[in-house]
Amino acid sequence: MKLGYIIFYVPDVSATVAFYEKALGLARRFVHESGTYAEMETGATALAFVEEGAAKEHGFTVRHLRPKDDPAAVEVALVTSDVAGAYTRAVDAGAEATQPPKQKPWGQTVAYVRDLNGVLVELCSPMEG
Repeated sequence: MKLGYIIFYVPDVSATVAFYEKALGLARRFVHESGTYAEMETGATALAFVEEGAAKEHGFTVRHLRPKDDPAAVEVALVTSDVAGAYTRAVDAGAEATQPPKQKPWGQTVAYVRDLNGVLVELCSPMEG
C-alpha cells in the first residue's frame, strides 16, 4: 500500500488552486472539467482539492475549513531548500503568517502559514542525514 493523495474539501477549488500556484509555486497536475476537483504536482503523492459538497455525495459530513476557525489537526508539509523565500512568497501572496522561519534543534528550518481556507502549511528544509 502507498499514499496516493491528500485531499482537502474546500469551498472553492479554482481559488484554492490559484492560491497554491501563486503563494507556494505548485503546478497543476490535473483539473477536472467540472472545476470541482483538482490535483497539484507535489511528487509521488498528490495534494488534491475537491468541492466541499462532495462529502455529502459520498455519504458523510465534514467540518468545513475556514480561515477564521482554528486550524484542523492536520498540516501539509512542503519541503524546500529556501524556507525563508517560500515563507515570504506565501505571505506576500495572501497566506496568513503563522510562524516565521526558525532553526529547529535537529537542524531543520521550519516556518508555518495558513492557506486561504485556513489549512496549516509547514514550509521546511529537507531533513539532513
